[in-house]
Amino acid sequence: MAQISLEIISLDRHVFNGKVVSLTVPGISGELTILPHHIPLVAPLKAGEITIRETDGQAKYLAIGSGFLVVANDKVSILADSADLLEELSEAKIMEAKEKAEKAIREKQFADDRSFADATAVLEQSLAQLKVLRKRKKPHR
Repeated sequence: MAQISLEIISLDRHVFNGKVVSLTVPGISGELTILPHHIPLVAPLKAGEITIRETDGQAKYLAIGSGFLVVANDKVSILADSADLLEELSEAKIMEAKEKAEKAIREKQFADDRSFADATAVLEQSLAQLKVLRKRKKPHR
């Protein structure tokens, strides 16, 4: 079975490093699925969900912030503002960050354009995390 080497790096850590069968990422113009022997590519990514199909047939899900994807020679590198595995996500923490960002934007507590951009990025990241968590969360029995 053909495989791809995948490395996902966020601003503060290496999130994933391993061999996969495929991955689907949120490109700014729509979803992109990368399979073995994909043509070389550099593409911007928006906040959203990454789906990884591992060699054992299992799927792994991540929520990412904006970033870039680089594909070359069956190696994929993803550099993102943030990246969290589904099992690392906490709805309470996400909601807290989302509410703080919304409040900062609403009350215009930012002193400059950079503060506004930071608050907007946190809001976008929180919404992406929340979407992934709610979509993929298994119901409790």
